[in-house]
Amino acid sequence: MISDVLAEAKDKMHKSVEAAKDDFSNVRTGRANPALFQKILVDYYGTPTPLGQLAGMNNPEARTLMITPYDKGSLKDIERAIATAPNLGANVGNDGTVIRATLPELTEERRREFVKIVRAKGEDSKVSIRNIRRKAKDDLDALKTEVGDDEVARGEKELELVTKAHIDAIEDALKKKEAELLEV
Repeated sequence: MISDVLAEAKDKMHKSVEAAKDDFSNVRTGRANPALFQKILVDYYGTPTPLGQLAGMNNPEARTLMITPYDKGSLKDIERAIATAPNLGANVGNDGTVIRATLPELTEERRREFVKIVRAKGEDSKVSIRNIRRKAKDDLDALKTEVGDDEVARGEKELELVTKAHIDAIEDALKKKEAELLEV
């Protein structure tokens, strides 16, 4: 019973860490990264569709991303979606078959803004992990009558270790992303 509660909490915390890392990857650095463009929604025949499902992407140069649509009819829609995407500021052009998106150089001020955004996302992820811990702790407290105080206390200690490990994982990912953002 206690192991079930802990296993569920570990699983949810792991998913929260992965979501945080995914959020971090969507904040741009000085390089063109296909992950930045994956979740841009394109109006594809009236349905908002993620760009990753409509086109292949590769980056031939550090700040340029080449997007090859699977359906050539969606070229203009993809180009429009990239041009209007917030926080990218990409210069977009197409030659009839592929779209080239070039990201401008980041200024020092813009880099600092992105660091603030990443820190806020990291804090949100830590809060979600703490909420998972609180729920698991409540579940463990509910088991006191069935398994006893000592077993619940051991479970809570293990829960604290798991929580600390996951928060540390978010901190590590946050430090890496900050270093990447401030690197010129």
